Amino acid sequence: MSDKNKYTIKFPLIFDLLFLLSMSNRCCNVTSQHLGSPNSSTGVGSSFIRPVKTRHNVSLLLDKLLDDYNHHLRPDIGGPPTIVDVDIMVRSMGPVSEADMTFSLDCYFRQTWRDTRLAHQQVSKADDQLSLSVSMLDRIWKPDTYFYNGKNSYLHTITTPNKLVRLFPDGRILYSSRLTIKASCPMELRKFPMDVQLCPLSMGSFAYTQSEAIYRWNKDRQIVIAPGMKMSQFDLVSAPVSNYNISFKHGNHSMISVRFHLHRHMGSFLIQVYGPCILLVVLSWVSFWLNREATADRVSLGVTTVLTMTFLGLEARANLPKVTYPTALDHFIFLSFGFIFATIVQFAFVHYFTKYGFGELYFSEMAIDDDDEQLDNSDEVFPAAPPTPSPVVARKTKQVHPREVFSVESHLRSIKEEETAVVQIQPDERSNPSQRPRRRNQSRTQQWDGKAMNSVSKIDQISRIFFPALFIAINLFYWYTYATPASE
Repeated sequence: MSDKNKYTIKFPLIFDLLFLLSMSNRCCNVTSQHLGSPNSSTGVGSSFIRPVKTRHNVSLLLDKLLDDYNHHLRPDIGGPPTIVDVDIMVRSMGPVSEADMTFSLDCYFRQTWRDTRLAHQQVSKADDQLSLSVSMLDRIWKPDTYFYNGKNSYLHTITTPNKLVRLFPDGRILYSSRLTIKASCPMELRKFPMDVQLCPLSMGSFAYTQSEAIYRWNKDRQIVIAPGMKMSQFDLVSAPVSNYNISFKHGNHSMISVRFHLHRHMGSFLIQVYGPCILLVVLSWVSFWLNREATADRVSLGVTTVLTMTFLGLEARANLPKVTYPTALDHFIFLSFGFIFATIVQFAFVHYFTKYGFGELYFSEMAIDDDDEQLDNSDEVFPAAPPTPSPVVARKTKQVHPREVFSVESHLRSIKEEETAVVQIQPDERSNPSQRPRRRNQSRTQQWDGKAMNSVSKIDQISRIFFPALFIAINLFYWYTYATPASE
C-alpha cells in the first residue's frame, strides 16, 4: 500500500474520534444542568449546588471588599467623624465594695458604626446581614473604645472569645462582646448605711478626638437590665445616660456615661449593728433597779456593756474606708456608747450622795448603836444585878494566853463564853413588863435596817424615766434625719 492510501485511511479515523469526544462532553454538560435545576425530581442540585454557589459568592464578596481595604484607617478619613452608637445589656451587678469604692458588672457591650467601604449588595433576600467570624475583626477597622473610670475589666474567653460581628448591606457593622467591668465609684458615706450611691461608667475613644469619632447612645435602647437581676446589698433604682465632652492635651474627646442609682438595703445592719446596740443600752439600764449598795454588780454590768459596745463599734467599721467624716452608723454607735457610759457616771453620783448627801448609815454603824442601846436598857431593868459586860466589851476585855492563840480549844471556849455573856443580858420579857419600850426600839431599828440595806436613791428613780425618754427622743430625731430620702 502506498503512502497516499495510508493518509487517506487515517484522517477519517481521527475525525471520528474527535466527533465522539465532543458528543460525550455535551452529554455531561446536559446531565449536570439537569441535576442542578430546581425542577429536578431528585432535588440534589437544590441541596448542594446552590449553597456552594452562595458560599462561593460570599467568599468572593468578602475578598473583593477587603482587597484594597486598610484596617488602620477609620471610615471616611478626612471627612465627617465616624459615629459610634453604644448600648449595654446588664446581666448582673456586684459586688459593690465600700472599702475600695468600686463596683462590678457583667454585661453585653454592643457597638455599631458605618463603614462605607464595606457596603455591598444583598446576597440573598432571606439574609439581610452577614454573620462574620471573629477573625474578621483583625481585618476591619473598629473603634478603640475604653472605659474612662475602669480599673480591672476583662473579656470572657471560655470556651471561645465571646464576640459577635454582623455586617449589613449598607456598611453598618455590629460588634458585641461580653465583658466584666470593674470601675471606680466615688461614694458619699455620710448617710451610710441609709445612703444612695451614684456609680458612673464613662466610655469613649482613647485616640480619636471629637472631630474624628463621636460616641452616642443608641436611640432604640441605651441600658437594658436583664429580667430577674438582683443584688445582695443594693437595689438598682435607675440608670440615666448622658453625653459629654472631655478635654485632654491633644484635643477634646467625645464621651458617654451612665450612672447607676443604687439604694442600700438596711436589713443586715439592723440585725448586726442597730439591734445589738439598742439591747446593750437597755441592758445598762438594769443597774437603775439594783440596790445602790450592790457596788460590784453595778460596776461589773457597766464595764461589761462598755467593752461589748466597743467591740461592736470596731467590728461595724471593719469593712468601711477610713474617711475623714463620721457616718450615720458612727453617730448611732457613739450615741449608744454615750448612754452606756452615762449609766456608769450616774452610779458614781448615786454612790457619792449615798455616803454624804442623804446621811444614811451602813450596817456596821447600826450594829454598834444597837449594842449601846441594849446596854442602857439592861441597866434600867436589872438595877440589883451585877454588871455584865456586853458582847462588844467582852470581846475587848477578854484575855487570851499567848500559847492559846492558835489552839482550837481556846477558840471554842472563847466563842462559848461570848454566847453566855450575850444570854445574860437578855431577861425574860414575859416576867418583866418594862421591856415594851425596848420592843418599840427594836422594831424601829428593824425598819431602819431595811431602809439602809435595800434603799432606793432618788437619782435612780429619776434615771428610770429620764434615760429611756431621752434615748427614744434622740432615736426619733436620728431616724427622721437619716432615713428620709434626700431630693436629687
